[in-house]
Amino acid sequence: MQNRLKNTAIAMACSAILLLSSCAEQVKETPKDEKFEITDSLIKRLAIDTVKGANNQTDLNFSAKITANEEKMAKIYPMVSGHVQNAPVKLGDKVHKGQLLATMTSAEMAGFDKEAISSSAELDNAKRQAKLTEDLYHSGLASALELEQAKNDLLVKQAEDKRSRSILKLNGGSKNGVYTLTSPLAGFITEKNVTSNMQVRPDNSENLFTVADLSEVWAMINIYESDISRVKEGDDVILSILSYPDQSFKGKISKIYNMLDNDSKVMNARVVIKNPGYLLKPGMMATVQIATKSGISLPSVNANCLIFDNNKYYVLVLDPAKKIRVQEIEISRKFEDKAYVSNGLQAGDRVIASKQLFLYDSLKP
Repeated sequence: MQNRLKNTAIAMACSAILLLSSCAEQVKETPKDEKFEITDSLIKRLAIDTVKGANNQTDLNFSAKITANEEKMAKIYPMVSGHVQNAPVKLGDKVHKGQLLATMTSAEMAGFDKEAISSSAELDNAKRQAKLTEDLYHSGLASALELEQAKNDLLVKQAEDKRSRSILKLNGGSKNGVYTLTSPLAGFITEKNVTSNMQVRPDNSENLFTVADLSEVWAMINIYESDISRVKEGDDVILSILSYPDQSFKGKISKIYNMLDNDSKVMNARVVIKNPGYLLKPGMMATVQIATKSGISLPSVNANCLIFDNNKYYVLVLDPAKKIRVQEIEISRKFEDKAYVSNGLQAGDRVIASKQLFLYDSLKP
């Protein structure tokens, strides 16, 4: 009897425990899925880009080389052969107009000197003879024909003297027998092919000096064949130089050379650049940005903001209430760092430009 009561008590206790356990499970709440939320502090740490308005302007980037302005440059050749006595200027020197570049002795110049001296003496004789004949004519001792011949001879001697002096001046000589080379303009020595004690031969075809005015320089742009149709004369240009990363130089395309280089397959375009302080040096390499008309009139956004998923493009749009939403867009064309949007965005929309992939994975449906 006692054993039966004991077993009954144990069964009742087990039933009570099972009942309490079932009630506890019913009371316990099912955990909810935690949803990702974007806080104001997170938004403040994100980079935001603004969709630019519709326009048909495209920026093209090319390489360019700085050269001297050929319209303000002089190549100086020797007009005679001879021996160089002195060449005081050095490569890169700044010179003024008329400054001495080199002196040399020359047998040819000695001949020009002789002609100039002879023509001057003959002119003096012709003047005296004309004056004497005129006096004799007025005294009745010379005829009108003799006077006319004396005057004609004077004219011939004057012309001969003028010619010989012009030749002497053209060749840079003087009546002391020294041939001088002088600079025809103010600028810099950009090329020098002569040294003191050098012998200049009659068949020398190389220029001895090049003087260039560098107050304006040319930027010779290399345009690839695929971009030729987009570049026009008059397009605005912004030029950047590695030596001056914080400074830009502006100009316009003044000439397009309508031919391709056989080796590089590029066409050149020329830009005249003002060069205050002579910062730009011939031979420098530059990057040129050209603002051209692209024929596309669509809003544009930085291509780095785009998210590509399942063959579709998306961006994360930040609305005025500081809520971020996933926006599907259609791209008409991408060019360099810009994407032209045909549907899904309007000018002025603000899009996320950093950590967008992480946010997209957290926000996408």
